[in-house]
This record gives sequence, C-alpha cells and structure tokens, in this order.
Amino acid sequence: MAQPTPARDHPDWWRDAVIYQVYVRSFADGDGDGTGDLAGVRARLPYLAELGVDALWFTPWYVSPMKDGGYDVADYRAIDPAFGTLAEAEKLIAEAHELGIRTIVDIVPNHVSDQHPWFRAALKGGPERELFHFRAGRGDRPPNDWRSQFGGPAWTRLPDGDWYLHLFAPEQPDLNWAHPAVRREHEDILRFWFERGVAGVRVDSAALLVKDPRLPDFVEGRDPHPYVDRDELHDIYRSWRAIADEYGGIFVGEVWLPDTERFARYLRPDELHTAFNFAFLSCPWDARALRTSIDDTLAEHAPVGAPATWVLCNHDVTRTVTRYGREDTAFDFAAKAFGIPADLALGTRRARAAALLSLALPGAVYVYQGEELGLPEVDIPLDRIEDPMHFRSGGTDPGRDGCRVPLPWAAGEPYAGFGGEPWLPQPADWASYAADRQAVNPGSMLSLYRTAIRVRPLFGEGPLTWLPAPEGVLAFRRGEGALCLVNLADPPVDLPAHTELLVSSAPLDTEGRLPKDTAVWLRA
Repeated sequence: MAQPTPARDHPDWWRDAVIYQVYVRSFADGDGDGTGDLAGVRARLPYLAELGVDALWFTPWYVSPMKDGGYDVADYRAIDPAFGTLAEAEKLIAEAHELGIRTIVDIVPNHVSDQHPWFRAALKGGPERELFHFRAGRGDRPPNDWRSQFGGPAWTRLPDGDWYLHLFAPEQPDLNWAHPAVRREHEDILRFWFERGVAGVRVDSAALLVKDPRLPDFVEGRDPHPYVDRDELHDIYRSWRAIADEYGGIFVGEVWLPDTERFARYLRPDELHTAFNFAFLSCPWDARALRTSIDDTLAEHAPVGAPATWVLCNHDVTRTVTRYGREDTAFDFAAKAFGIPADLALGTRRARAAALLSLALPGAVYVYQGEELGLPEVDIPLDRIEDPMHFRSGGTDPGRDGCRVPLPWAAGEPYAGFGGEPWLPQPADWASYAADRQAVNPGSMLSLYRTAIRVRPLFGEGPLTWLPAPEGVLAFRRGEGALCLVNLADPPVDLPAHTELLVSSAPLDTEGRLPKDTAVWLRA
C-alpha cells in the first residue's frame, strides 16, 4: 500500500522540508461535534497545499482515553473514533500525497495507556506484567525516588501492594524495553504505518525508553542516568532505521539533551534522520543568544552529516506571539505560570521576524498549526483545563491547553468556522485571526508565511556564512543567492548591497533602513 514518490520530490526531501504540525483535535471539525477530526483535515488540504508545506506531522490520532491529549495510546493500529477511521486515515494520506504533501505519524514508545490490552492483562496478574515495570515498594514508599515529568512521584501503588512506573501520568505506564516482545511490537507498528504510505515517524520522548534494570534512586550528576539517554537506546534505533530504509521512510526524534555530543549520537547515519532542535525553540529573542544557538546547532549536526531542524513552537510550548511579547522571551517548562503579561503587538512583530529567520536557516523547519495565523496563547478558564500538567502541579502550572485552542477558519461563521462548539473555548476575538480574513490581506501573518515558503528555495542548499553586522543584528548569506538580516537592536540599520528585496517581515523606515524587530530577505 506504500505510495510512490511524487515527481516533484527528491529522496532527501526531509533535509530541507517545511513540515506542518497538525494537532488533529484542534485543527478542523468536519462532523460538527466540537472535536477536530480527519474529515476536517481532508477538507483543509487545499489550504495546506497553498501554504506550501512539504509534509504534515500528525500528533497521535490513535485510540486513546485522552488523559494526555492522545499521548496515552490504547491501540496503535486504529484511529480514535472521535477522529475517524483507519480507512479515512488511509484516504487522507493518499489525498495529501496527490497534492505533493507527505505524512508523518507520531509514535509514543516510552509508554502506553492504562487501557491498553497489555496493561489491563498485567493488572490481572498475567505474564504481561513483564512488559512493564512492576515492583514492590520500600514499605509504604515507592521503589525509588524518581519523579514524573508531570510532577509528583513516578510510581503508583496498586491494591495488591505492588507499584508500577510511569514517567508521565499514572494513566501512562512505562513499557519495559528490555523485553523482546516490546521491541517486536513496535517494529510491527512501524511496518504497519509505512505500509499505509506514511513518509516518516516522529518519535516521542525518544531518550527515555530504556531504564537501568536495577531501578536505583536518582543521584544528580551520576552517569549514566538511570532512565535518560542510556546507551542501549542506540541499538533500538538502529533496528528501526533498517525498517525505515526498507520503505524510504524517515524519523524525527524528540530528544531533549543538553549534551550536544550525546545528542548527535542519535543522528548517526544508521539511527534517526533528524531530531528536534529545542535549544533554538527555547532561546530568548536576543541576537547573541540566537547566533550562539544557530552556531551550536550547525556544529553539533556537522560531524554526523544530519540536517538541523528549526522550530519556534509546538503543542507543548507557549505560542511564539505571546512568548516574544513577554519580558522574559525564553521558554522553560519550570517557569510556566498564570498571569504573565504579554505585549501581543510586540510579540507579533518579533514572531514575524522569527518566522523569516527560521525559514532562512539551512535544514528543515517545523510550523505548529496556528503559528501561520499569529495565534497567541489563550488563558483557559480553570474549569475547562484538561492538561494533566496542570493537575499534577497542584494547579500552579497553567498547562499546555492554551496553545491547543481550536483554529479559526472563517470570521463570519459560528466558532470562527472551526465546526461545532469547540472542546476548548475560543476567545471572543478569535475571529479576527481567521484564515479567510488573513488570506486576502497581503500584510497578514498568513500571507507572510505563504510568501516566505514560496520564496525559500532561493536560499538553495548552500551553507550559512555570517556577514559583518552591527551589535544586535543577525546577517548571513546562504550560498551565493540570498541574504537574511534580522535587526534586534534599537537603531534602524542600512541594508547591504542587493539586487532585490524578496520578503520583509515589516515595512522599512522612510529612509529604507531595517527597523527594530524586523527581518528581511534580499537577493544578493
């Protein structure tokens, strides 16, 4: 069932692709029940084709109780009924392919849902317990001191006295990757989706799968870490790479690691193809910090020959417009809090410039749905928050729902054209961001993204060369064809010699100079 490669693509399409992240639940509602679905995505494929993206990355669309937005998977071979059916997913993959758009699916190998058949059997005391991490406690205390990524202990006690491990929510029990059945199952899942024509797989929490079999207490600074970035992971990804190579598929890993050398190991030629660049995503709007992040990223990828990836936001992170409008423009999960003020006009100006910066860099770019509309983070009413990060924090963390609010499509329709009453409430001014309104406005964020993605091939495949520039200004050339300038300083700056102004994130000043928080692409 695998699809042929579209004529306009090339085998290494993923090295410089623009990939659009679809959070299905909030993208478009095709049946009017308030939840986004595959019918909604299929109806909006022409919009995505006009945007110019090369591929769509779908966050999990599988059967799930939705205790963590679908990252608690109960069945990897079936689509959740709220989204549609497997047959509809196959149609979506094929229809997107006809438009020259590839499909990337999300795999969550660290854990499954507590409603997964394996775990339900394990709770009954069956041999499936070996597929998870069940342990006796230390009296009334858990087996060790590990903490959940969502806050609180990483262990839950069962009525029979045993505890089970979950690095995320209690409804997401961790799998035991030392068991061969776990490895076989995931290899079969990869084949299942490659056979249905997907072009790639995004690997969730890619550095967390393997645990020290002794399950020791965590000791700060002790190497190796008991459950992060263990060496045994690389054998798993080598076996996966062999499967991907059979189908011409690719991987992108979610790898949060501060050690750049260890990060690059995941990108060796026989492992993952790419990994998300979280250092750039988390970086503040500061010229020196951004240049350092760009240099470090390119340097860490060079030894393994892997392309960098660039991303400003995703389904877990405060939206760019809001983050860049705050006093602290960096992103850190630990710093999330209610009531942080943001200047949205300033944030929008910076987000427009950041879009041109990221799209001009060598490598692949990921665009989270709604970023091309300039959507801000939304303050969700307390009684409508669903994200477990909020509840596991004792209510101090606002959670991630604020970046997952259903998209506005049509300004004059109920619920801004999303469909039925959305599962998360839309702000009163949401229609002002509607895609139909922005599509006819040449100065809109949507028009900027469409133009930039269309013009982006002019940068070619050339390396990045920094150009002399005043303090607070980023200026670089790609090959011989195009230049990018971003001014983060107060005084406007003169443009270098050029033959054509290709794209500008905001108008130049009356003297033709580049104002603060503005980016421009120039033909050399």
